Amino acid sequence: MHPPLPFNARAARTLREKLGMAPGHVAYGMRASYGMAHVTPDHITAWERGTALPTSQELTALAGALWCAPSELMGRPRTLREHRLARGLAAEDVARVTGVDLNAYLYMEERGQWTGDKRQSAKLGSLLNLPPRDFIAITGLEDELARLLTEAVSTRWQAHIRAIARLVSMERRDLQDTLGAMHHEYQTLMAATLSRAGGTIASGENGRRYIDDIVNHFWSRLPES
Repeated sequence: MHPPLPFNARAARTLREKLGMAPGHVAYGMRASYGMAHVTPDHITAWERGTALPTSQELTALAGALWCAPSELMGRPRTLREHRLARGLAAEDVARVTGVDLNAYLYMEERGQWTGDKRQSAKLGSLLNLPPRDFIAITGLEDELARLLTEAVSTRWQAHIRAIARLVSMERRDLQDTLGAMHHEYQTLMAATLSRAGGTIASGENGRRYIDDIVNHFWSRLPES
């Protein structure tokens, strides 16, 4: 079962009011143009009040009735399915462009885990216009990113910048400040803890804490991540 869509109730109401439409007008548009025969003004009101959530099909139809992109009615997409819906794409479109069998793609959506190869992953990222952070999460590369970041902060970050840049599809120059700062932060932390308690439990605990959250440290330091 998919998690509820991140629906933006306030945006739905604001868009409707800007168009000068009543809930009944929106419901009629969804019925007439998108085959949503069951939708009534009460559905529109409930969605806007946050007491109910539209299904993926209802959200797509609602976006059409409000003359907007589905992404304008959604909160921040999190899953592969949500990113697809935010772009207004059918599963068939994603499967065709990425070169993945449709049934295999639907299974990936159902499991919430993309398993395409590097070429297919690159096409997915381009098609869905995925920000680096979402691309890494959806394609299951967080563990690899964590490994590279751990090596970067614990040794020489310059030796790992190329691999990290390739993994997150960014320019090396855009990562220099972030990796340099993380390396300094980690080394300062370790130097401070090593000077206390003989460098045993304290240093290990603080270092482990930092490493455990290293991917979040990385994204939080990047602009627009």
